[in-house]
Amino acid sequence: MVLEKHLITRLGLKIEDGRLKMSLTPEESKRYARHFTLPEVGQAGQEKLKDSSVLCIGAGGLGSPVALYLAAAGVGTIGIVDDDNVESSNLQRQIIHGESWIGKPKSDSAQARLLETNPYIDIVTHKTKFTAENAMEIARDYDVIIDGTDNFPTRYLSNDVAFLLKIPNIYGSIFQFEGQMSVFAPHLGGPCYRCMLPVPPDPGTVPT
Repeated sequence: MVLEKHLITRLGLKIEDGRLKMSLTPEESKRYARHFTLPEVGQAGQEKLKDSSVLCIGAGGLGSPVALYLAAAGVGTIGIVDDDNVESSNLQRQIIHGESWIGKPKSDSAQARLLETNPYIDIVTHKTKFTAENAMEIARDYDVIIDGTDNFPTRYLSNDVAFLLKIPNIYGSIFQFEGQMSVFAPHLGGPCYRCMLPVPPDPGTVPT
């Protein structure tokens, strides 16, 4: 019994109400010690982060810092959707990638960097475009969608999928030195992306 309890602790699990639930290993407790001092987080909040999952659509200029901070914060499962390869022209802003990854898939580059940032989390790669044919299948297992793309069809699609799955959709957009972001959660009584922008702009009329 003592050995079983030791293994449960080392695996980052705990027994609550007779069931195994996510907990923090001793190594993770050291890593997140500063979070424990924040009343808004604490150990219970950190365990919730470990038990949560976020789907990041895009591993580019927006997705790079988002994914890095999610990993560092201890979000337990991070999904990366991207079908592009790393190019040298990406490196001045897409900080998750490095010189040695040029010509290789962005999703693989992101996975390697995120696991180097935090080896106690899971990274799931989806080396494909986020399309109407696969969006629901990809997103159904995540708690939150973060849209880091640069095109309107995918933005509307991520909104619609989040709406149907009743999960938050976090949207961000940048142009040169300007940016905007919002959290859409219509299942909690708020608006969605289509409420903000009911009709997509004509192609080529808005810079990305």
